Amino acid sequence: MQIVINILIVLASVAAMEFVAWWSHKYIMHGWGWAWHRDHHEPHDNVLEKNDLFGVVGAVISISMFLWGSRLLLGEWAFPPATYIGIGVMIYGAIYTLIHDGLVHQRYFKWVPKKGYAKRLVQAHKLHHATIGKEGGVSFGFIIAEDPAKLKQELKRQREQGVAVVRDAIGA
Repeated sequence: MQIVINILIVLASVAAMEFVAWWSHKYIMHGWGWAWHRDHHEPHDNVLEKNDLFGVVGAVISISMFLWGSRLLLGEWAFPPATYIGIGVMIYGAIYTLIHDGLVHQRYFKWVPKKGYAKRLVQAHKLHHATIGKEGGVSFGFIIAEDPAKLKQELKRQREQGVAVVRDAIGA
């Protein structure tokens, strides 16, 4: 029975990380963490971005969970479920790396999906990059993608209300 509980903790952690990623993307990366995130929104030829430091933060969180869950290191003060939370955070990080950096931004491989969920995911994130600067924007999640037509409507609304500066090619 314990293995089922551990698997559920991992799955719940992966799912929860999408909300954590959405929240931190919207309020940290597009807020006080913009100095690290800015280069991700601007053209460049660098292999690495300051934005990649957020991945290091995620790795530190995952490693911290492994340490907190270790009875070997912490003895009776250990919290064993933390190990499985750390596994969930690590799995989310791998998914993020493959989908966001690999598929959407094509940092590791070149493939442009023509249909289905992968296409929707790429379109949603491209619409996220349609704004200039940190204000406004849509689609702050990394794995859950809203309907691109709705995202375009929201970008148009934000532009009309002066909330966001939207690139000319989007929502015109």
